[in-house]
Amino acid sequence: MPDALIFDHVRTPRGRGKKDGSLHEVPAVRLAASALEAMRDRNDLDTTLVDDVVLGCVDPVGEAGGDIARASVFAAGYDKAVPGIQINRFCASGLDAVNFGAAQVMSGQHDLVITGGVESMSRVGLGASGGAWPVDPQVALPSYFMPQGVSADLIATKYGFSRDDVDAYAVQSQNRAAKAWEKGYFKNSVVPVKDINGITILDRDEHMRPGTDMQALASLNPSFEMMGAMGGFDAVAIQAHPEIETIKHVHHAGNSSGIVDGAAAILIGSRKAGKKAGLKPRARIRAFANIGSEPALMLTGPVDVTEKLLKNAGMGLKDIDLFEINEAFASVVLRYQQAFDLDPDVVNVNGGAIAMGHPLGATGAMLLGTVLDELERRDLNTALVTLCIGAGMGTATIIERV
Repeated sequence: MPDALIFDHVRTPRGRGKKDGSLHEVPAVRLAASALEAMRDRNDLDTTLVDDVVLGCVDPVGEAGGDIARASVFAAGYDKAVPGIQINRFCASGLDAVNFGAAQVMSGQHDLVITGGVESMSRVGLGASGGAWPVDPQVALPSYFMPQGVSADLIATKYGFSRDDVDAYAVQSQNRAAKAWEKGYFKNSVVPVKDINGITILDRDEHMRPGTDMQALASLNPSFEMMGAMGGFDAVAIQAHPEIETIKHVHHAGNSSGIVDGAAAILIGSRKAGKKAGLKPRARIRAFANIGSEPALMLTGPVDVTEKLLKNAGMGLKDIDLFEINEAFASVVLRYQQAFDLDPDVVNVNGGAIAMGHPLGATGAMLLGTVLDELERRDLNTALVTLCIGAGMGTATIIERV
């Protein structure tokens, strides 16, 4: 079976996902095309060699609908023979796009693919695509549907994370992200987004608040307390977990992932294809897995899928040098560290979505690129990337430098 090798990765900066965000003027397809153009230009890539473009997008409606991957091929000026496919597994869509493309290469059906994702949360809007899960009682009731924020608070309550714990984690994320930018750790992977005149619109993550401290976060009210009480979702959580008497609401905007716009691309192919295109491999996709997890807790899927993936790969925690876990909410990462008794110094070492934001369909690919750069910087070998997912799922991937 051919190796699925990673040759390069790029991402746009993350722009605030609001109307006053710098990337609000940029249509979703243009964001995706920016990443594809950068991938082509920096590698002098003959796009006739690309067998597929696989992009995650969580709300593929309106301007982001109609197979945005194929549309981005047109917008980026790729050869017309390059196909494209959009996939959606909620927050893990960008990582699943990588895994999807890797499987194409490992099976021998494709030689060179570009994977990644895109989300314009300021233009399309979170939840714009709807769905049965929150509104159809036949789906919602047996799955204990509740908003993710209430599930995050349930995790904090069940596993003993206080308001100070989640706030301290958020401060750490901000500090690490600020340091990474200050040290230039992202300079080789973040490509600026430009307008039609070639003028740079944004070249740096816009959501960060580097001066955040515990005092500032303490002034914020819990975001999901009223929703839990007035909306009845606390009762749903307690029904699913009767060992819990009261939900302690600890999450707010400062210790949850930011709503942002952004796109990412990762170039994957076989060794033969790399030689033909003049590309040097940086790493390989060693293994990947998906799993369904307990739907009320919902966001503990990274724990379950990591156990499955390590078992399938014949590996243990000691074989992983760095971990990258999406910071959907602070309790998600704290539970992951608790479950595996991990040293925090090997987890999200350059900050994460709490500081920089979570462009849903693109985040998984961004995380993989971030941790690959860090493996090279530290001269380490192996990393595991994982994300929690709405409706209770988990996706994880192990990469290994070559």
